[in-house]
Amino acid sequence: MTYQETVDRLTTKLRVDASFDMMSRGMTVGHRPGTLFFVDGFTKDEVLEKMLQFLSKIPEEDVQGINDAEEFIRRFITYVEVDCTADLEKVVVQVLSGVTALVVQDLDKVILIDTRTYPVRSVQEPESDRVMRGSRDGLVETLVFNAALIRRRLRDPALTFEVIPVGRMSATDVCICYMSDRVDRKYLDKLRKRLQSITIPALAMGQESLSECLLKGQWYNPFPRVRYTERPDSAAANIAEGRIVLLVDNSPAAMMLPTSIFDFSQDTNDFYFPPVVGSYLRLVRGLIFLFTLFLTPVWYWLMQNPDKIPAALDFIRVKEPGNIPLIVQLLLVEILIDALKLASLNTPTSLSNALSLVGALIFGEFAVQAGLFVPELLAYMAFVAIASFTQPSHELAYAFKLFRIVFLVCTWLLHGWGLLLGMGIMFVVLVTTRTAVGGSYLYPVVPFNGKALARLLYRQPISRHNAQ
Repeated sequence: MTYQETVDRLTTKLRVDASFDMMSRGMTVGHRPGTLFFVDGFTKDEVLEKMLQFLSKIPEEDVQGINDAEEFIRRFITYVEVDCTADLEKVVVQVLSGVTALVVQDLDKVILIDTRTYPVRSVQEPESDRVMRGSRDGLVETLVFNAALIRRRLRDPALTFEVIPVGRMSATDVCICYMSDRVDRKYLDKLRKRLQSITIPALAMGQESLSECLLKGQWYNPFPRVRYTERPDSAAANIAEGRIVLLVDNSPAAMMLPTSIFDFSQDTNDFYFPPVVGSYLRLVRGLIFLFTLFLTPVWYWLMQNPDKIPAALDFIRVKEPGNIPLIVQLLLVEILIDALKLASLNTPTSLSNALSLVGALIFGEFAVQAGLFVPELLAYMAFVAIASFTQPSHELAYAFKLFRIVFLVCTWLLHGWGLLLGMGIMFVVLVTTRTAVGGSYLYPVVPFNGKALARLLYRQPISRHNAQ
C-alpha cells in the first residue's frame, strides 16, 4: 500500500473531516512527506511540537534508503513509548485511544507514538471507602495512574499487568493484575479466556457491564459475586495474597476476584488497627449486620404470636396498634427508606440539610401522630437502616435487604414456618451461587479450609499472614 493510499484510508476510517477533534497534520521528514493523526485533547502538545522540530530538521541523506519502520524508530524517534504496525485497524483503535500515528512515505509500517494524556481528577481519598488511619489516595478513572498506584506498593517483578481490549465499539482496556508466582494459573487462564470471548458492543457502564458479562446466568441472585475497592492499598494487598484484580479504564474502582461471601466481612480499617482491635471490629460488624437481617422478621413473628414473647422482652409489644397492618407498615418503611436514600443521592449539597429535616418529620412524630406507623416499628427500622451502613459493600447490604423483605412476606403468609421457609430459600441461593469463572461462593466453608476461615473470622498479625 502506498503512502497516499494509507493516508486516505486512515482519513476515511477516522472521519477526520466529520469530527472537529480528529486531527491530521502534514509534515516533512528528511524531505519525505509525512502525516500525523491524533485526537485533540488526548495529546501532549509540547511533546509533539518538539518532535516536529526534530523530525523536520533531519537531513535528506540520513533517511535515504530507509524503508524499515523499526530502523527509522531506532535512529530518529527519541520518544520512549513508541511502536509500529502495518495493521490499519489497530492504528485506528490506537489513535482513538489517544496515541499519535505517524505515516511517512516509503516506510513499511505506521509509527505509533504514545504521547497521550487524559483529563483526570486528583487521587484523593474515596468518599465511600474512608479509613481513620492509612493512606489518603484513591483510584481514579485513568488506567495508567491506577497501575502506577499499585506498582508503587508492590515493587516486585512478579507483579504483572495484562491489558485486554473489550467491546467492539468502545475497545475498553481491561487490565488483569496479578502476582505471577502466587496466582492460581487455572483460574487466571479461565478468566483470560472469558474476557477474550466477550463480544458486546461496548462497556457502557464500565465495571457493571463487565461483571455481568463475566457472571452469566442467575440474574435473580442479589448476592454480589465481585468485591470492589477504590483504595490502591486494598487492591495491592489482595494481589499480594494471590488474588486477581481487574482494572477497567474509565472506572475508579478495582474488581477483586475470586470472591466469596465471607470476604465481605473484611474492611480496610481492620488492618490499620492492632489485631485485637481489628478482630473486635470485624466481629461487631458481622453480628450487627446479621442482626439487621433477622430483627424485623423475628419481631413481626412475635407480634403475630404474642403468647410466645418472654416476660423479659415484654417491652417490645406494640402498645397501640396503628391504622395500617404491621406487615404493610414494615414494607412501606423499607421502601420509604430507599426513597430517602435516592432523594439524598440526587439532592444538591446545599439542600441536603433541608432533606434531612423533612425526612425526620416524615419518619418521626408526625407519622406516629397521624397513625401511619407505630413508634416501636420506627425505632427498629431506624436501627436497621443505620446498622446497614456498617457493611462497606452496598451490594451485599441490598441483598440482605431483599431477603429481609422475603422473610417478612413469608412470615406474614405462613407465620413461623414462613420464616423458616425464607431462611431455606436464602440458604439454597447461597449454596447455588457461583463466583466469576467458577468457584464456591461459600469458600472456605465449602470446601472447608480451616486456616482460610480463621483468617476471615479474626484479624491475624500481618507478619504472620505474610509468612503464610
